[in-house]
Amino acid sequence: MSGVVPTAPEQPAGEMENQTKPPDPRPDAPPEYNSHFVPGPPGTAVPQPAGFPGGLPMGYYSPQQPSTFPLYQPVGGTHPVQYQPGKYPVPNQPVPITWMPGPTPMANCPPGLEYLVQLDNIHVLQHFEPLEMVTRFETNNRYDIKNNSDQMVYIVTEDTDDFTRNAYRTLRPFVLRVTDCMGREIMTMQRPFRCTCCCFCCPSARQELEVQCPPGITIGFVAEHWNLCRAVYSIQNEKKENVMRVRGPCSTYGCGSDSVFEVKSLDGVSNIGSIIRKWNGLLSAMADADHFDIHFPLDLDVKMKAMIFGACFLIDFMYFERSPPQRSR
Repeated sequence: MSGVVPTAPEQPAGEMENQTKPPDPRPDAPPEYNSHFVPGPPGTAVPQPAGFPGGLPMGYYSPQQPSTFPLYQPVGGTHPVQYQPGKYPVPNQPVPITWMPGPTPMANCPPGLEYLVQLDNIHVLQHFEPLEMVTRFETNNRYDIKNNSDQMVYIVTEDTDDFTRNAYRTLRPFVLRVTDCMGREIMTMQRPFRCTCCCFCCPSARQELEVQCPPGITIGFVAEHWNLCRAVYSIQNEKKENVMRVRGPCSTYGCGSDSVFEVKSLDGVSNIGSIIRKWNGLLSAMADADHFDIHFPLDLDVKMKAMIFGACFLIDFMYFERSPPQRSR
């Protein structure tokens, strides 16, 4: 018994590890544990919505998962982001314009007027400029020319300097440039300055519009005739020979109804067409946002169609162009 060396009592293995392992210096460290997560079988793939080959546009939520986060797509992808028009609009993207299909060139037709050969009715829509009402600064007029299918036919833009527009207002001389879907100027309309302070029956005081198609080649004129109670114009050819007559209503400032300008033959018997200024409610009374409907026979000479089209703008500037109100001093 004297040869046996006494030993310390055996301790469990867990207690020995606790004595040899140094304490964790990190405060409030989470306990170590082994994960018991077992991955399951892969689920079925959710198909992409129809019409979205690359997913939804940037920053939009999925319509099938309203609670998910936005899906951000890479900018430099090989395929453009497509979306259904009107449902997922992209900010700062211009609205696409639907143009009338371009016709083939025709003989004895000025280039660019082939569109009018196929039409018997066009709409002239003036752009509304809210800044004119706020700043009282006259800006260049702009018009959209459309057919009955709401397709764009032409774009008309005024080309007048700032001083002339704001000094002469509705009496200002102007140049209107008509462009097609390719941006080519196919027609030019010019109105010279005419003083109206003298007698109205004086020829030098009557308003006139020259129509050139193509630009630089005159195809006709629209000349005002003095009349005591109504607007009267004559449509002339390039030699200033009267071809048709335009007869307006007794009151062109009618409130609450359309203003009809009839296009008649020289003898006044045959009714050829009409220029109708549509009443658009409060917008027509307080702002420059006119809407004209122009009607003419389908088989009418295309140059005469262009002259009726030009007469619409002289009528607009003379009777329906409203200058911004001036501040009282």
